[in-house]
Amino acid sequence: MMIQLEDVTKRFPGGQEALSGLTLSVDKGEMLFITGHSGAGKSTLLKLIALIERPSSGQVIVDGQNTRRVKRRKIPAYRRQIGMVFQDHKLLYDRPVADNVALPLVIAGVGRREAARRVRAALDQVGLLHKEKRNPETLSAGEQQRVGIARAIVTRPKLLIADEPTGNLDPDLSLEVMRIFRRFNEVGVTLLIASHDISLIDRLGCPRIELDAGKLVVHEEEDVGWP
Repeated sequence: MMIQLEDVTKRFPGGQEALSGLTLSVDKGEMLFITGHSGAGKSTLLKLIALIERPSSGQVIVDGQNTRRVKRRKIPAYRRQIGMVFQDHKLLYDRPVADNVALPLVIAGVGRREAARRVRAALDQVGLLHKEKRNPETLSAGEQQRVGIARAIVTRPKLLIADEPTGNLDPDLSLEVMRIFRRFNEVGVTLLIASHDISLIDRLGCPRIELDAGKLVVHEEEDVGWP
């Protein structure tokens, strides 16, 4: 099991409950979508897994590790096993594409030669090797998102989480991004993707769960294959 949530509640100051008694399991190698309206708890769920937030009660276990036992100073090391993709890319526009992708490796202390090799491999996987020296501002929205994906997978994570990764993209680019995710999944990476794009998810035929007011509704989807 890659992810286990056991009776997890997340309560913010003021008493608002973003998640309420949530129990969920995600198998290793699974590609699972999280859906739900704005404020349903999708982003909060991903933040708990990434240890950006901690649960108010319950347990979050990632690859056998209980996040409650991860001390603050150990959080950076914990996050190295997780690739994170955001809707707004969070790229540094004062650095070229290659430097953006290399950032997690620099933080982890990977040597320059090995980092350069991994950066080129990651960019090749998302079809942007030829743009490694470009400034991110000169790229299209779809290309910028692919840079964000390359940065997320450059550390070779076991788990990739994505928060509305196609929210700012048109349908064709959204499908292209999802196909990239699918290729990672096919080589064993576990993916957990928050998305409001039900029509795209239905086209992909992947399993999904729905959050409603922080609680879980399960949908069993038939695998209809990829377009």
